[in-house]
Amino acid sequence: MVTWIVGDVHGCADELQELVAALRLGPSDQLVSVGDLVHRGPDPAGVCDVMREHCARFVLGNHEHVVLRRAGLAPKLLDGTDRPTLPTRMPDLDDEDLAGDGRQPCLVPEERRADVLRYLAEHSGFALRGRDLEGSPRTQDGRDFVVVHAGRTPGVALERESIGALTSLRRVEGPGRPWWYEDYSGPELVLFGHTPSPLPRAWRRGGQLVALGLDTGCVYGGMLTAYSPELDEFATVKARRAYARG
Repeated sequence: MVTWIVGDVHGCADELQELVAALRLGPSDQLVSVGDLVHRGPDPAGVCDVMREHCARFVLGNHEHVVLRRAGLAPKLLDGTDRPTLPTRMPDLDDEDLAGDGRQPCLVPEERRADVLRYLAEHSGFALRGRDLEGSPRTQDGRDFVVVHAGRTPGVALERESIGALTSLRRVEGPGRPWWYEDYSGPELVLFGHTPSPLPRAWRRGGQLVALGLDTGCVYGGMLTAYSPELDEFATVKARRAYARG
């Protein structure tokens, strides 16, 4: 069994499909997303279809959280187990209902909007530990890992972390306002997205990888990246074009 963690997709369904094909997922392999599946890119509904086809799991990014909160469907617990019950009949949804953080558009045909909202409500909360996945996968050197969208507050236990940090944190207070991971010392490996860069953001302490950013800016014309903690291997596909400006 192999677990693959995918960086921010942002509506790039073709690239996600290409990446999944390259991974050659076996029947027991697992696909997990760091969130921000939708918004900015051309085919959010297609992204949801690919994720559903492969029984993938995902944590909530800032964009999904905004949509669910607006719809009254956002959880308050970090593991998402308090998710509100979906209405039997979904209301008619307009562009504003599905707009993401910063009013980023979600380009979904009218007949697919309710389906996209239903899928976003199938999240795995704001943080997902490897031990909560089937088979309890660990890193290649035997450590636990956790998938979050944005970041962790250094020195704060995951159970006491804020939703704001997990969905939106980039920098922390202090001289020079360092990236959060520059003050994080592990030992749990944090796999995250949210902050795009041309290559994965790898941060090590004492030679040990303790944080890895997987948003390589696919929607901006970069790459879509996946990482396997068990194999310590990457897989990438190039964006077909730039769909949005960074």
